[in-house]
Amino acid sequence: MKWVKKTVFLCIVLALTTNLHAQTYEQMVSTKKEALDHFNDDKFGMFIHWGIYSILGGVYKGEKIDDMKSPDPKDGAWIQATGEIPRAEYDQLVKQFNPILFDADEYVQLIKNAGMKYLVITAKHHDGFALWDSKVSTFDMGSTPSKRDLLQELYDACQKYGVDFGLYYSHNIDWHDAYDCNIKQYLDFKGEVWPEPADFTGKKRRTMGANLWDPSPNTFDDYLYKKAYPQVEELLTKFPNLKIIWYDFAHFLTADQSFKFYQMVYKLNPNVIVTDRVGNNFGDFRIPGDNKIPSIKEMGGKPWETVGTFNNSWGYKSYDNDWKSPYELIYWITAISSRGGNYMLNIGPKGDGTIPEQNVKILHAIGEWMSVNGTAIYGTKRWKVSREGTAAKKMLGTGHRETHGFTQKFTTSDFWFTAKGNKVYVIALERGKEALIKSFAEENIQQVKLLGHHKKFRWKQTEEGLSIVLPKNKNKQIGYALEVTLTQDAKQKELK
Repeated sequence: MKWVKKTVFLCIVLALTTNLHAQTYEQMVSTKKEALDHFNDDKFGMFIHWGIYSILGGVYKGEKIDDMKSPDPKDGAWIQATGEIPRAEYDQLVKQFNPILFDADEYVQLIKNAGMKYLVITAKHHDGFALWDSKVSTFDMGSTPSKRDLLQELYDACQKYGVDFGLYYSHNIDWHDAYDCNIKQYLDFKGEVWPEPADFTGKKRRTMGANLWDPSPNTFDDYLYKKAYPQVEELLTKFPNLKIIWYDFAHFLTADQSFKFYQMVYKLNPNVIVTDRVGNNFGDFRIPGDNKIPSIKEMGGKPWETVGTFNNSWGYKSYDNDWKSPYELIYWITAISSRGGNYMLNIGPKGDGTIPEQNVKILHAIGEWMSVNGTAIYGTKRWKVSREGTAAKKMLGTGHRETHGFTQKFTTSDFWFTAKGNKVYVIALERGKEALIKSFAEENIQQVKLLGHHKKFRWKQTEEGLSIVLPKNKNKQIGYALEVTLTQDAKQKELK
């Protein structure tokens, strides 16, 4: 029976990959406008990095991951690679993974109350452990003491509470089953990377992410056809209302391999959108970099999403207490929205299934702000001006934020803009008694509202701009947001 199932699957894969470019990538992308518009309207989501590495909390045999000699990321989810833990030794964590305190309803209610519209969880991260009972691998939830179907529980809760459901899948990097993750052909005997073949960009590849300390005995093709492709099919079949496949880290994939991963999703569910980290310039939306706020020019015309962490680790790291404050995170939400992007903020649950207390407190604070000002975020596009005021410090990635921190306090003259039809939203992070918004000096203003405030307040338009007198901030919320309605003949349009 197993032979029959395997034969049937290989026939499916063959059908998908025969005449590979019969339906081009461009043709497939062109059908996803509605799904991408919906995604871009959501604006704010939750990322969840969770797996057997969460048990360790960034510490292995008494040694913190930050003190390990490997140059690989000092991240809780990367501890197997950074600590070069042998596969057989790492496998023992499966017997310890028993998240008895996990409550899917609690997670999704927390996410929804924080103003988040979607979530993406690591179905399989780089260690290769499947967070569900996979039919093609025993390195999965079915081998744990719990045996719970964690993904199904989360999916069901998302359907119940109206939150979009997405899955992260590490398709190239799998330290358990992907041999050396396909890098061997690009290495010489000294471990130096050779120039790549023609279907790559011509740049040299980093060895980061490849399992060179204890590779599995199978070939990379074995991994693709016996694990990766079948698991992607499992997930897309298991969750019919799936919205996002979040592939990650395609550094060692050929163009054909990346295309197969993209095409397979389309064939099984054409409404699912795919990250550009599927590799080789495929994908439906762009990821500019972890914990990075890109320039508008960098992103071009494609929908995009910044992913960020509460502290400096994706997976749970027990001693990382460099938490971003609600003020900082609201800045990230605001700055990214003003440039037309989405923000997906990550939590790393503990091995027992609980969410760190700091995450919960901060999410409650963000939720309070979004409940008042979310209209200025959801469903918006870029306006002709994205920013007014002093220059903000650049956010260039996880390492940059970890090294430099976030100490900037904005002024009452700092504003960010979003747009929806003939309405322009102005977001400020600091609040005084009065404000002057210079970008409205030449606009035809019909009406001005202060979000969350139902009484009239004083405003006027002068040659200098829009002048407002703000009522008292009785609830002591962070900043404020205005809704400025322009007359229809103003012809001010949101930017795509």
